[in-house]
Amino acid sequence: MRQEKAGRRPRGVIFDLDGTLADSLDDIASAMNRTLRAHGFPEHPVPAYRTFVGEGVRKLVERSLPPETEALRDAFVAAYQADYAEHMLDETRLFPGIPEVLDALAAAEVPVGVLSNKPEGPTRTLVDALCGRWNFRAVFGERPGVPRKPDPGSALALADALAAPPEAVAFVGDTGVDMLTARAASMRPVGVLWGFRPREVLASGAEAARTGAELVRLLGVDGP
Repeated sequence: MRQEKAGRRPRGVIFDLDGTLADSLDDIASAMNRTLRAHGFPEHPVPAYRTFVGEGVRKLVERSLPPETEALRDAFVAAYQADYAEHMLDETRLFPGIPEVLDALAAAEVPVGVLSNKPEGPTRTLVDALCGRWNFRAVFGERPGVPRKPDPGSALALADALAAPPEAVAFVGDTGVDMLTARAASMRPVGVLWGFRPREVLASGAEAARTGAELVRLLGVDGP
């Protein structure tokens, strides 16, 4: 992990959602386990989902189902999404310190956006429900025909929406996928260690924050 570099204020910040802004693992795991149980498949302990999530709903389903169930995946994706839509806000909350991070960015007039591999509908629902008092310039989730992270296309489109050149944008995430996305888009990778896969963040060599206060300092918005 690199040392904190206070004062490097970006011209825009892109956040991952699950594991970065939102503590959503329990609701994801519960929805998938209910769907598995309804179809007669074994459930997984909640911590296992830390390695299942982050690369889109189809990958989540693929990793959750037993081998040789490919023919069931489309129907299973639909069943999981229907359950999750009803329960995505049962337990999901912003991580401690995130409101203060967003307040500091707003006070510094740094525009922000969200880029998630979660489907766009639930991505927007969560951002609206959890982050409604902050102005997110753009919120992108997984969309048909658009490559997911770590492809840089959506990150670059978000930089355009933030009116900031990619090299002046910080990409904040909790997994190696996020750090790869940042580098592919020529953005500054900034990791958080409270999320789903902190070892990947540490292995990436990116700057990393253990707390919201550390993230505020890394983003250079801890003062005038």
